[in-house]
Amino acid sequence: MERRRRTLLKTGLAVGAVGAFASPAVAQGKRELKMVLGWPRNSPGNGTAIERFAQNVAKATDGRLTFRIYGANELVPVLGMFDAVSSGAVDCANSTGYYWTGKSKAYNFFSTVPFGMLPMEHFAWLTYGGGQKLWDELNAPHGLKSLPLSQTGAQMGGWYRKEVNSLADMKGLKARYPGFGGEILKALGATPVLMPLGEVFPALQSGALDAAELATPWFDMGYGLFKAAKYYYSPGFHEPGHTLELMFNKKVWDSLGAADQSLLTLAAHAELLHSEAEVLANDPEALDQLTGKFGVQLRAFPDDILRAMQKAAAEIIPAAVAGDPMAKKIFESYSAFQKKVLPRGLLMPGAVWQMRRL
Repeated sequence: MERRRRTLLKTGLAVGAVGAFASPAVAQGKRELKMVLGWPRNSPGNGTAIERFAQNVAKATDGRLTFRIYGANELVPVLGMFDAVSSGAVDCANSTGYYWTGKSKAYNFFSTVPFGMLPMEHFAWLTYGGGQKLWDELNAPHGLKSLPLSQTGAQMGGWYRKEVNSLADMKGLKARYPGFGGEILKALGATPVLMPLGEVFPALQSGALDAAELATPWFDMGYGLFKAAKYYYSPGFHEPGHTLELMFNKKVWDSLGAADQSLLTLAAHAELLHSEAEVLANDPEALDQLTGKFGVQLRAFPDDILRAMQKAAAEIIPAAVAGDPMAKKIFESYSAFQKKVLPRGLLMPGAVWQMRRL
């Protein structure tokens, strides 16, 4: 009898284990969502932010809702993630809207815009200025739902293999600048290249690129760009802040239920704050190492280049959206909000920065 009882116990445990591994998405009410990234897993900034978000969601749901995460190009090509999520091949993706400008120029306004809003201004537009509603409207024909998830903060202007001292030095440069930033460089005579983050270092090292932007000192040091280029320019005219997105297949999103949708939204918004704080905490030490240990030379774009960039932006961005009613509607909303908050920015945060320089 005892032998039979032990046999039944062993058999029952085996069946339970098979059931748990065969259907992890539904076992005991648990659900696992398949996520693809636009960058390597655990890379500084973007990679650490999404891992932290996933861990927080798992903790908040006591393991009921989890993510299986695949790094850049592990499951689908980075520039193919939009279609993969839209079709339902994967459940969600963590990436950046300016990768999808081939779908609509409007996606730029949900990531970053040259000479555009700073991080908190952009988040205020999304949450209190109608931006999220417009994002939902833009995504609807593609069967997608996006949330702002992380933020790099204001960025550096990029890495250059040679100094640029005038507009003439910009001509002919092969430069990795996505979105409207790339179009502005094209207007200045450079050749913009759209390239995923993980491919930038070898291209810069080989000379296939003359210049490249990534993000901030902490981000960029992690990708080793200082080994291939020694001139590090500011300001980040092209990305005064960069909001990264969490993009769901809309059917998957709708299947989650109101409570989980609210939890995911709150967790994403919380990570937006944590991610920028993490960058702010790590950038000073990274900058010290870059300039002190690795011989990186900080440079500022000359005024004539910045003026030419700003002039180009004022022409390129409105022209890019003129033929697309949805993109034009989003551009007008974005621009009106930026104009609305500018006086406050100059009066208070801007004045504090000036005061601290005394």
